[in-house]
This record gives sequence, structure tokens and C-alpha cells, in this order.
Amino acid sequence: MLSELVLPILKTFRKLLMSRRTSGLLAALSVLLLGTPLISGCTYFEKKIIYNSGSDKYESGDYQGAIADYTKVIKIDPKHADAYLNRGVAKQDLGNYPGAIADYNKAIEINPNETIAYANRCGAKSSIGDYQGAIVDCNKAIKGNSKDATAYRNRGLVKYETGYYPGAIADFNRAIEISPNEADTYNNRGSVKDDLGDYPGAIADYNKAIEIDPQDAAAYNNRGIAKSNLENYPGAIADYNKAIKIDPKYAIVYRNRGIAKELVDDLKGACFDWRQASKLGDEEAAKYLRGDCQ
Repeated sequence: MLSELVLPILKTFRKLLMSRRTSGLLAALSVLLLGTPLISGCTYFEKKIIYNSGSDKYESGDYQGAIADYTKVIKIDPKHADAYLNRGVAKQDLGNYPGAIADYNKAIEINPNETIAYANRCGAKSSIGDYQGAIVDCNKAIKGNSKDATAYRNRGLVKYETGYYPGAIADFNRAIEISPNEADTYNNRGSVKDDLGDYPGAIADYNKAIEIDPQDAAAYNNRGIAKSNLENYPGAIADYNKAIKIDPKYAIVYRNRGIAKELVDDLKGACFDWRQASKLGDEEAAKYLRGDCQ
């Protein structure tokens, strides 16, 4: 006899999209006018070199190093809107949302038409629960650039957070229309469809996310949930297996796989997975262990 399920199955969906500005050094050199005083030229070149160094560090995942470089650029040129913008992105990736918002504020103060800063600030505000402010910023970004996929996707996430599912799907649809090769957008739209009970539609979106990015562990996890909702537990377990192979420290996937295993009468396997989830910090799985796996 199966025990009553009390653990929620967890989706992974909320990935805010951020945009940065990059600038190649060769392109920068080409616009330096002949006759520029030497000291000014040196400062110009130094600024570009440091800026590009910050971009390289960001791309390599060294967000603190990127922040340090963008800060140096700002010290040289306090009106460098792109340095504020990119430093905000790095701060946001580190979870420093107030710091990111402060940098986006400065970028907008310098350049009020910087739609990327509005779209990114929308995401940062959403992360601290300022949904109204987030919607205002995303709307401004879209008004300034109706083809800004970032703004549509972030606004879709805010609408999801506030329970406006039809609006969320509409925004994800528009984001996909503008930028059809973003796996996260399909993943997010699939999550909304799943919550609406459209499990086949959700699976179709997760399939597309996986097609674009075969290493998207979140999409495998979410597709497993949709399959589980359709009572295709072996299919769900297969997807959880793939997610864990990609990311062996993905705690909620162990929890979800444990639930699916329990539903096919594999309590031993379920307890193993919940133990793994608990070791990885899933407190809910730890509670479940005390109930069924003594």
C-alpha cells in the first residue's frame, strides 16, 4: 500500500534573462580620431582594455573580477552607462539585487533611453518581490524596443509570479517569436502550461528546450513532472535520471524521482533518493525520510 504523498513536486522555471553590452577592442580603436591628445588617447585605450577584460571575466564566470574591472572603468569615466549596466548584471548573477538595481538606476540616469537597463531592472525588482515596479520597468523596455525578448520574458515571469497565467503565456509567446532559440523561454512557458493542466503542451515546450540545449537539466526535471502528472512514471523516472546525470547535485530532482519511484512501488529506491536529496540540503525530503524510510 502506497503511503500518502505529502511532498510537493518541484519545477525549476524561474530564470530571469539579462542582457549585457560588449565592445570589441578593434572596433573601439577604429573610432579614435587622429589628433586626439596622447594623454586622452591613453585613457581611452585603457578604459576599453579594462572594459573588455571585464566582459571576458564575466563570460568565464568570474563575476567578482568582472565587477572589479567595471568599477575601474567607472572610476576612469563616471558617465560610462554600459559599465554600470554590465556591473549590474554581474551583481545580479551573484544575487546582489539591490546593488544591481543601483547600477541600473545609474545607467538609466546617464542614458534614459537604455531599454536593456529597464529590462534587467525589471528582473532584479521581481527577484526582491517588487512586482509592480518590475512590470513598470518591463513596460518601459518594451515601449522603447518592441523587439526586446528579454523584457517580454521577464514580464512573463512576473505575471507568472502574480498568478496571471494567460498574460505570462502571451509574453513568453512574444519572446519566442522574437528570439526562438532561447531554451529557458520554452522551459518557462512549459511550466505555466503545466500549472494550467496542459501537460501535453508543457511536454512539447520542454522537448523544444531540450532540443535547443540537450544539457538543460531543468527541462528534463520539468518534463519528468509533466509525465508524472500524466501517470507516466517510468518516463518521468527516465527524465529525472537524465537531469541527475547532467547535474548530480540537483537536490529537487532526487526528491521528485523518489516520489515517482514510490508511485511504482519502489519504496527502497524512493528512500535512497530522498536520502540523497536530504544530503544535498533538501529539508522537505529529510522530513519525508522520517515518515516512510525508518
